[in-house]
Amino acid sequence: MSTSTLRLATRGSDLALRQAATVRDSLASRRLTVELSEVETTGDQLTDELIHRLGKTGAFVHSLDEKVLSGELDAAVHSMKDMPTERPDELVVAGVPERAAAEDVLVTPDGIGLEDLPEGSVVGTSSLRRKAQLLAERPELVVEPLRGNVDTRIEKLLAPSLQEEHQERHEAEEERKGEAGDPDSDYEHPYEQDVEAWFNGLAELERRALEREPDTEYDAIVLAKAGLDRAGLTHHVGTTTLDPEQFVPAPGQGALAVTAVDGDLAADINDRLDDTQTRVETTAERTILAELGGGCVAPIGIHARLAGGVVRTVVRVLSQDGTENIQVSRDLPVERHIDAARELAAELADRGADDLIQAARRDSEGADDDAATAREEDE
Repeated sequence: MSTSTLRLATRGSDLALRQAATVRDSLASRRLTVELSEVETTGDQLTDELIHRLGKTGAFVHSLDEKVLSGELDAAVHSMKDMPTERPDELVVAGVPERAAAEDVLVTPDGIGLEDLPEGSVVGTSSLRRKAQLLAERPELVVEPLRGNVDTRIEKLLAPSLQEEHQERHEAEEERKGEAGDPDSDYEHPYEQDVEAWFNGLAELERRALEREPDTEYDAIVLAKAGLDRAGLTHHVGTTTLDPEQFVPAPGQGALAVTAVDGDLAADINDRLDDTQTRVETTAERTILAELGGGCVAPIGIHARLAGGVVRTVVRVLSQDGTENIQVSRDLPVERHIDAARELAAELADRGADDLIQAARRDSEGADDDAATAREEDE
């Protein structure tokens, strides 16, 4: 680290910059000057590649950590759920700030809930886990891949309904003009605003959505609540928070991680930034994930909550089509939560989770690219 400034690596997406800014501001409030440095990652470069086809997680992580390992930058900010469980020995997770919401949300233009989606509705998601959990609950839904950052995904969702409304308003405007010269006409314009005034009242995101030509029309999409909240887009859409006992979140979802080379700087960041509850919860989740394996090729949800002297943990492992499911809930003693997490993972493997993960790996290796599901940041 330079004498007075900590150089903090971050991806350059809007959401990543927002997340890094929260870390910067938190450290700045503790009398540490922080400078953000944008780094392009492998995941950013492969805009048309299906991320889980890279063979392992880390497409959005390694490039940042390499800058830290080389000494070019001092630390890096990651979405914890994007971090592979296997890490370079020299690097540590120096700081884990207080976690945001871990849950997933169903997002629709009008706020309709999952149970009310008509049969055959198209739901977009970039996650194998979310796809499997959706199909487990509503097998008659059509789940289609959805790629892009949070803004892009919301635009893709809103595009069809906004374009339909624009067309209806335009037709009504033309009909009104056609009837204007007829004194006997009883035509009543259905809209208070004309097309131009309506367009001028749209938010910038809605205007971008109106100009999109989506390949797929989505009736709903599923995102991480934390990402939607951090992006400040909740007011543009209707959301329904999905029960984390049923739609079990990804390990580390909603949490950030600051990595640094093991040493004095890492210890300093830890003292200034680390949240004990979040550290315990995410450690339990990532320990189970590491023991199970599977990375981003298998639908695995793990969610832990520290409550008193126990870490209440739910794990759900599914087949990729959602037809098979193994789920366990367990209270892990906080004083030995790491060992208890390993024991729980071993129990899950014995109960068939390992078979599901191996089957998912074989399916992933043999799948065509256009039949697979993309993974991209949404928190």
